[in-house]
Amino acid sequence: MSEIPVDLTYTKEHEYLKKTSEEAIYQLGITDFAQGELGDVVFVELPEAGTTLEPMEPFGTIEAVKAVSDLYCPVRGDVVEVNAALVDDPSLVNSDPYGDGWMIRVRVADEGALSGLLDGAGYAAHIGEG
Repeated sequence: MSEIPVDLTYTKEHEYLKKTSEEAIYQLGITDFAQGELGDVVFVELPEAGTTLEPMEPFGTIEAVKAVSDLYCPVRGDVVEVNAALVDDPSLVNSDPYGDGWMIRVRVADEGALSGLLDGAGYAAHIGEG
C-alpha cells in the first residue's frame, strides 16, 4: 500500500500539495504511489523560481529508468523555490516523496481553487486503495 498522508491535497495526475507555514505557499511533488509506479528516478527537470504556472500546465519532467513523465501544477501560481537537492540526488523523490523529495514551492494565486482537488481518502479511492 502507498503512503497517503491525510493532511495533503492530491491531483488525479499523482501530484500533491502540502501547505507550508507561509501564507499561500504550497510544497508540490509527486505521491508515493507515483514514485513507486515510475521506479528509480534518475533525473528531474524543474522550472526556475519566478515562473508563473497555469492550472494543469506542465511545470517539468521526471525521468525514471522505465519512463519519462510530465509534472503538472494543479493551480495557478508562481514558483517561489525549487528543490536544488534533486539536481544532485533525484532519488530523493523515491526515498522521501513527501519530505526531502519535494519539487517546487508555489505561491497559489487562489487558494479556493484547491477545493477542486482530492483529499487523502479521494486519492486513495482514485488509485484503488480506498
